[in-house]
Amino acid sequence: MSERMPRAIADRTRHRSRGLALSVLIANQLLAGIGVATGMALAAILVADLTGVVAMGGLAQSASVLGAAIVAIPLARLAVRSGRHVALAVGYGLAALGAVLVIVAASSGWAPLVFLGLAAFGAGAAAGLQARFAATEVAAPGFEARSMSLVLWATTIGSVAGPLLSETGDRVGAGLGLPPLVGPFVFSAVAFATSTLLVATLLRMPRAGVLETDAIPDAAGGPLADPVAALEGAAVPESEPGPAPESEPARTPAPVPEAEPESTVGPKPVGSFAALREASRRPRSLFAILAIVCSHTVMVGVMVMTPIHMTQHGLSLNLVGLVLSIHILGMYGASPLMGWLVDRIGSVRVVLLGAAILVVAVVIGILAPGDDVLFVPLALGLLGLGWSAGMIGGSTLLTTSVEARSRVPLQGATDAAMNVAAAASAALSGLVLGAFGFAGVNMVALLVLVPLAVVGLRMATSRRAAPV
Repeated sequence: MSERMPRAIADRTRHRSRGLALSVLIANQLLAGIGVATGMALAAILVADLTGVVAMGGLAQSASVLGAAIVAIPLARLAVRSGRHVALAVGYGLAALGAVLVIVAASSGWAPLVFLGLAAFGAGAAAGLQARFAATEVAAPGFEARSMSLVLWATTIGSVAGPLLSETGDRVGAGLGLPPLVGPFVFSAVAFATSTLLVATLLRMPRAGVLETDAIPDAAGGPLADPVAALEGAAVPESEPGPAPESEPARTPAPVPEAEPESTVGPKPVGSFAALREASRRPRSLFAILAIVCSHTVMVGVMVMTPIHMTQHGLSLNLVGLVLSIHILGMYGASPLMGWLVDRIGSVRVVLLGAAILVVAVVIGILAPGDDVLFVPLALGLLGLGWSAGMIGGSTLLTTSVEARSRVPLQGATDAAMNVAAAASAALSGLVLGAFGFAGVNMVALLVLVPLAVVGLRMATSRRAAPV
């Protein structure tokens, strides 16, 4: 009884700490969503107005996405070295600095500084993506995907509220004597500065890359020799000690290899590219990487060209805004459902479901007329829904399919690859749209899903052929 009381108190303290950390992540994601959406809503128009070249407006999104790709790996390294709260604070602080640079550049008319500011602004998106992995580290065992989905869901509020604040921000900027279209970045700077202070002062988390399941004892009462194997349902390898004396009970745990306790106490970090190479050799982790990269690449490539495609067919800007709102609702609004599904039926099945939804979305995009007010919104809504399934299922699988020491470096490398692919997709989609139309954009998106399908089929075949 005396031993149970301290353990119960420690459990209650850990649960409260987990709940506070998750609440801070959710609130912070809401603020960050407002910061990103408020500024980026008018970024393309601001760049086109400042440079005098309409085509340059499309580079605003590319600069932000490339900025997110550049800082993803350094933020992951910082999380391993100094903690998630430091890495998130640095990411949001860089975004606040980027917003200030955009304000200074627009006020002075120095266009190159705008792109530097937008690249720094992208650090906020990179920090928001890292927050989804942080949510799994404070989740109770079996609730990792649901915790991640709640953090992503909070982005919905920010993404919807941000553009609505653009006009108010413009009026505030005019009152401060700033040029037109610059005021929203004032709101963004304030939102990201608040996010920085919030995570720096209130967010306290376990060591980055360590999950609650890493410390789950096995049936013998000792720590798991390989928590990843337990999560995947594989048998944990045991050593072969000699027969135990009769005085020794059978519950004595098998010896644990010397290198493994680091994964349950403090993971020894590896390089991001080394972690990516190592994960690429394993079907499950490779499938997770492709789920994240392919889902995001397809979503960005089709989404950025949809407004142009719709306006070319005479549809109003109000209808374009409605379609994009449906798309965002599919991306983030359904994330709690996807998190629940991952925890109930498994991440691999949810990734396959997301891939199937994406295929349906792009097929509709290929066949539907550009002025169809029913099928175009349906395609964009399904595009967001498929992205949500691929992102949450892939991110959960990525987290649970590798050792603790490789998790954070691999997360950073995957997010960097995802953002680089998205930036290339956004840039090339315009060329494809001009040459082959919107159907061509969706055909290319369909081809992007082929590697994911191939690896998934290979993984299913090898599992079926494995001896029982």
